[in-house]
Amino acid sequence: MGRVYVFGDEAGDFVFKPPDPPSISRYFVIGTVTMGDCKVGDELLDLRRELAWNGLVLDGFHATSDKQRVRDRVFDLLASASFRFDATVLDKTKTRPYLQQDPLRFYKTAWYLHFKYVAPRVARSLDELMVVASSLRIKRQKQAIHRAVRDVVSQVSPTAVFQTAFSPAACDPCLQVADYMTWAVQRKFERADRRSYDLVAHNISSVYQPFGMSSESYYAAAA
Repeated sequence: MGRVYVFGDEAGDFVFKPPDPPSISRYFVIGTVTMGDCKVGDELLDLRRELAWNGLVLDGFHATSDKQRVRDRVFDLLASASFRFDATVLDKTKTRPYLQQDPLRFYKTAWYLHFKYVAPRVARSLDELMVVASSLRIKRQKQAIHRAVRDVVSQVSPTAVFQTAFSPAACDPCLQVADYMTWAVQRKFERADRRSYDLVAHNISSVYQPFGMSSESYYAAAA
């Protein structure tokens, strides 16, 4: 029996039109970091303090907006850390129209497909499961999103004891780990850029593509 921490983030958008990087993505990615303790988050805080001592003050780490020299330091840290990362990559061009029309339903479906696979692989029946998700997406429906994720966890968690929480990524360094890892997967798929992905590939346990076998596309894969 133990406590299992899962921190989740996503990359991509809810716009279902031909991809036009960087404004419109082709893929939507759910990524989760699983750990038995939050040591890597503590190490990330130490790195922030070190950068601040050297004159670079950050509110938090965010892969999309951080400068490359900051990304390099973060990925060096993640490459030497021990945790499990899983990603689910949805090709939006192959998303059925009824999901395209309802972003909240699409989001919940993405989480369900992801966590149905991940949950039984990271937790056992006697464990306590803590799932923390970033709360930045679809701000006008924030409470509905929170309920959606909690509902997914309640459906597929193998544990009797679980808790869900929602926080801006800037407030929790472990969410920033999930942000960086998810960004690395997104870069690989969107831009065929493996630089960051390859640095942390040993911590990536799965990259699941639920629509990958489908031959049917609902709009063009390029603008």
